[in-house]
Amino acid sequence: MGHRPRRPGRHLDRGGPMTFLPTPSQTVGPFYGYALPFTGGGNIAPAGEPGTITVHGQVFDGAGAPVPDALLEFWQPAPDGSRTGAPGSLRRDAVTGAVVGRTGVEFTGFGRVATDADGRYVLRTLPPGGVPYISVCVFARGLLHHLFTRAYLPHLTDPATEPLLRSLPEHRRATLLAVREREGVHRFDVRLQDDGVHEETVFLAFE
Repeated sequence: MGHRPRRPGRHLDRGGPMTFLPTPSQTVGPFYGYALPFTGGGNIAPAGEPGTITVHGQVFDGAGAPVPDALLEFWQPAPDGSRTGAPGSLRRDAVTGAVVGRTGVEFTGFGRVATDADGRYVLRTLPPGGVPYISVCVFARGLLHHLFTRAYLPHLTDPATEPLLRSLPEHRRATLLAVREREGVHRFDVRLQDDGVHEETVFLAFE
């Protein structure tokens, strides 16, 4: 007679009670096109809204190479500090049920952007109210879990008074600070690991 295979995650102990091992993690992905990124996913700010800012950058792996298939989510309050947002990417037509997305005239507070072949992303949004940063969630190949970080906007941030930044050494703090390129345009790169030249981005754990 053949041997019966063990079920995944089960540990047989013939001298005691049966116990179960934790289910192992898998790497993030694959990413399917349906509802992941969506048209205009990086355009959080309503069209033509005064005060719109652009945050852009690249995602790099531990070898310093761009990651062409990362997915970034952005979360933030509105300029007045409210966090209610508005129906966004999955807003549906009440008659047909079709996904019609954002109205283009309301602020949703949420964006989802896939990186391009060069690992680049672009976000167009409004300055957050009540906090000096935009929250960022990173999904990418090779990750067991998605990663959380923050993009601090320099014109809103005083590193001497911001608790998280004050707790970090200066060289680590710099990985959370967006760089102002010109009026209304900031660069924020995400580095998944230290590549020997650049520091790994500071990632946050929520408990």
